[in-house]
Amino acid sequence: MKTALALYVTGLHEIGWGAALVAITMALHGLGMIGTLRAIRWLKERTGPEPRLGAAVVVLIAAAWLITLCHLVEVFAWAGFFVWKGALPNASTAYYVALLDYTTLGCEYDLPQNWRLLEGMIAIAGLMTFAWSTAVLLTLAQDFQDRMLASIGRASPRQGA
Repeated sequence: MKTALALYVTGLHEIGWGAALVAITMALHGLGMIGTLRAIRWLKERTGPEPRLGAAVVVLIAAAWLITLCHLVEVFAWAGFFVWKGALPNASTAYYVALLDYTTLGCEYDLPQNWRLLEGMIAIAGLMTFAWSTAVLLTLAQDFQDRMLASIGRASPRQGA
């Protein structure tokens, strides 16, 4: 037997708060990516122009950690909003719900009906920031590969090339 969904009407307040939270997420991510790139530049300066493989891999791992930390901070913004508005019972549950919605996994808990639209908006924010993070990490990985290939080329010149 089907159960009827209660009538849901999206309110302007919900759209406004969602748009503000997406903007906050993007601003935090922009700051996080700039911070990550600055930290990675600092690490690269310490490893020199021709780093060893291990040092270069550590730089990539550090970038991945910093990007992950950035995402976790962004989820705090959403969780804090959910707690502030009383949408979820405590900070732990709010963070859990926000993290799973941000990663588009979803979970067994739903936001109250008057905040339901935010479940989709947090997923949109997560998708956009993950795409941005992927671009940053891909750029760093390409630089890593280029540096390692150049190092290999200097160590053992190709014959006949």
